[in-house]
Amino acid sequence: MATNATWTVVFDDKLIIKQTGNNAGTGYVIDDDAFWSESKFSNIWAIQYQTSVTTDEVEYRNETPNGTYADANLGDFQQFIDLWDAAHLAQLQSDWDNDNIEGESEADKIARLGPRPTS
Repeated sequence: MATNATWTVVFDDKLIIKQTGNNAGTGYVIDDDAFWSESKFSNIWAIQYQTSVTTDEVEYRNETPNGTYADANLGDFQQFIDLWDAAHLAQLQSDWDNDNIEGESEADKIARLGPRPTS
C-alpha cells in the first residue's frame, strides 16, 4: 500500500490508527462487531486513507486491485474518525480517572491535571 496516509484501518484487527497531527501513531481497537461485520466491508483488508497515491487507498481480500476510497463505496470516512475519537476520549478519561494522589481533593486534582476531558 502507499505511504503517507493520514489514517490506517486494519479490518482483521478492528484497528484504527491516526497517522498525522496530534496523537499521530495512536491506534485503538474498536470492539464493535456490528460495525466491522457490515457487508460493505466484507472484501476489505485494509485502508490507507488519504495516501500519496490515492489509487492505493483500499486493499481488498481477493484479487481486486487496490483502489481509491471513493470508488470502494464504503461511506464517509468520518465513520472511522468518529470511532477513533470516541475511543481516544474514553482513554483520556480513564487516564484522568486513574491519575490519583492519595489524599488529594478533587479541586487539587483539577488544579494539577485540568478538568476531566469531555471532548
